[in-house]
Amino acid sequence: MKKVVVVVTLCLFFLGCQPKVEKESVTLLNGYWEIEKVVFEEGEDKEYPSNDSFDYFEIKGDTGFRKKVMPQLDGTFQANDLVETIRVRQKNDQIFLDFKTDFAQWSEELVKIDAKELVLRNAEQKEYHYKKTGPIKIIDNGKTTK
Repeated sequence: MKKVVVVVTLCLFFLGCQPKVEKESVTLLNGYWEIEKVVFEEGEDKEYPSNDSFDYFEIKGDTGFRKKVMPQLDGTFQANDLVETIRVRQKNDQIFLDFKTDFAQWSEELVKIDAKELVLRNAEQKEYHYKKTGPIKIIDNGKTTK
């Protein structure tokens, strides 16, 4: 019985020590993000070693959008016309992104964000881990893209 109490106490301690996402940090979403992996509720990972599309976020205040974009060899991006509108919502100590398209709406919790890493969790408890990225320029001898 004592072991169970110790394990439960340790679990609560570690859960309580997770860094809280501040609403002001939502502006770090702006830009291009590449998915690295999805972590399922059971703890299994699905890795994405390379991607042909990125997610582009643009947030101003409490609203914005996300689009899928495909990097081109010249450092530009090609995007389609599908846009997911976003509303940023705070509930207790959690930040949620409420997404909406013409076909669906859903929410994802902003679990972690900094200048290089983003983690979103959906209602099915899947965690989407992203890394910050930018234009890829392969032609013109790798000259910097403006």
